[in-house]
Amino acid sequence: MIFALIVYQVPRDRLLAQIDADLKDLAAEVVRPGSVPEVSGTFETAAALVIIADDNGVIVGRSLNLGSFDELLDPYADPSVESFNLVTQGNTQLRVYTAPLGSSDLPGPQYFIQVARLLDTYEQLNRIMAIALLFMFAAATGSLFVAVLLTPRLFRPLDDIATVARQITRADDLSRRVPYSNRSDGIGDLARAFNQTLERLERLFRTQQRLLADVSHELRTPLTSIRGNLDLMRHMGEGDPESLAVIQDEIERMTRLVGDLLLLARADSGGLPLQRQPIELDNILFEVYRQVSIPKPKVKVELVEVDQVMVFGDPDRLKQLILNLTDNAIKYTPPGGKVSLSLSKKAGWSQVEISDTGIGIPAENLPHIFERFYRVDKARTRSQGGSGLGLSIAKWIAQAHGGAIRVTSTVGEGTTFIVTLPVYQPVGPTEPEDSDKPEKTRPGLRAFGANLRR
Repeated sequence: MIFALIVYQVPRDRLLAQIDADLKDLAAEVVRPGSVPEVSGTFETAAALVIIADDNGVIVGRSLNLGSFDELLDPYADPSVESFNLVTQGNTQLRVYTAPLGSSDLPGPQYFIQVARLLDTYEQLNRIMAIALLFMFAAATGSLFVAVLLTPRLFRPLDDIATVARQITRADDLSRRVPYSNRSDGIGDLARAFNQTLERLERLFRTQQRLLADVSHELRTPLTSIRGNLDLMRHMGEGDPESLAVIQDEIERMTRLVGDLLLLARADSGGLPLQRQPIELDNILFEVYRQVSIPKPKVKVELVEVDQVMVFGDPDRLKQLILNLTDNAIKYTPPGGKVSLSLSKKAGWSQVEISDTGIGIPAENLPHIFERFYRVDKARTRSQGGSGLGLSIAKWIAQAHGGAIRVTSTVGEGTTFIVTLPVYQPVGPTEPEDSDKPEKTRPGLRAFGANLRR
């Protein structure tokens, strides 16, 4: 509406200013000087009217197109002051310019001129602009009515989403979802984003609930065993070596559980720094192989293929990663089975594979095995001392080093874990290869390989 008023007023003002400038220029051209000023005989125009009069209002000169009209064009104007006025004469509207001629300090009668122009074009523009203004006001009113009518319908989906959100909050039911997620507009995007947030929150709350339940269960079992053995020794009046051994085992299991929980908690909060440095991943694989081979496991552990690969990371955490996966493979492989370790390099990525010929993992359990405290076979895992956190820790270590873990498994045939880590690319000039120089081998690697062959 403000725009309509501006559109109405600005053209009128500009046109009127142009007419005033033309009238002022015309007044300077048509006066013929003399003791009594006259209208120039060369002045001929049908659109402009000119009158020259004295200070008593007596007309001393006028343009011929005035005919028999013998009055002042603007009888109310002050002849001593320059002015512009809109004057109506009969049915005609005029724009009249009044200006004094000469100086008022001179003796004798004073004269002034009035120049007028018919405002037919100006009036036509006024009518057009008035009609346009009415149309604009009508359009604004109609738009306001349509907005008031349609706004509740347009924003009703948002009200429904807000209502469902409040219901979810009051009922603590994160399984509900807001409607309109199938729409393709902004409201649909909002509904889908809100539903995705609800799904993530639901997963987090379920994980938290399962974590609390599993931690409580894991701690209750060894504590019950410790209390029972202590009661037995108290009843016997002396320390029983077998009971003390059971207590020692349970304490160690609780210590490992608490340590794993603390590690994951620090990792989640970002408070677990990694001591990154260039390390030889094949040496770490050899160390893991030697560590798991020393106790003579019930299954055969072998190195299939080991490339020389350097990565940038924390050697202790990477060893923990490979050791967790290897221990897990040994636990779930029946006696007489085989666990294979290999290390290769492909397209700038190192690839560690830990394969076993164990019991395998059902397909429906594969997406969940990296979740904390998740067990495919809870009874078997607990009897073997596992807490369900080893794979979660392994996944975090791989991701913290810019890598990933994937798993393939067939029930009854075995499981393969594949860890990919980016290969370290040293910055700076490298020593050129020289075929005459003896081959360089990392300290202890050749001797260690010879010992493995023996």
